[in-house]
Amino acid sequence: MARALIVVDVQNDFCEGGALGVTGGNDVARDVAAKIGEGGYDLVVTTQDWHVDPGTHWSATPDYLDTWPVHCEAGTPGAELHPAVAAALAATDMPVVGVRKGEYEAAYSGFEGVDAAGRTLAEVLAAAGVEEVDVVGIATDHCVRATALDAHATGLATTVLVDLTAGVAPGTTKVALDLLREKEVRLV
Repeated sequence: MARALIVVDVQNDFCEGGALGVTGGNDVARDVAAKIGEGGYDLVVTTQDWHVDPGTHWSATPDYLDTWPVHCEAGTPGAELHPAVAAALAATDMPVVGVRKGEYEAAYSGFEGVDAAGRTLAEVLAAAGVEEVDVVGIATDHCVRATALDAHATGLATTVLVDLTAGVAPGTTKVALDLLREKEVRLV
């Protein structure tokens, strides 16, 4: 059974010092880089917010649930993968595919994005024969939750490696983890 690691949005803007820095983001980046260094996956997929003009997703008065300050603007340093993750990906011998999402509208799940060839995340995983995924990244309560739920909904055996995630807020992170558990996504 082919297995993939899905690295969700471990981008500069989502780590401390970024436009929407999440507490613990830099630690997650370091730990995810170490996980990549361990190998053991048939495929590594990264997802990135890659906003060109995401409409009402960006707001001057964000509510931090549906609207957010400007972040991960396509082509800016904030949209790039965290340097620790980028270095680990460059050093790995595992196949790596990048998926970008949210160019012109809000997109939380990696399954809403496409790779450089225009394939959806579901198509990328199917082409590699992946049947099982481990999901890690930022933020537990938004994009990690949405990506894991979509992975599970497409029939993939889905595990969230909770120690390799960081959430925006404790309350919404707890709600997200409870929902994942309820939907029978494995939490480790």
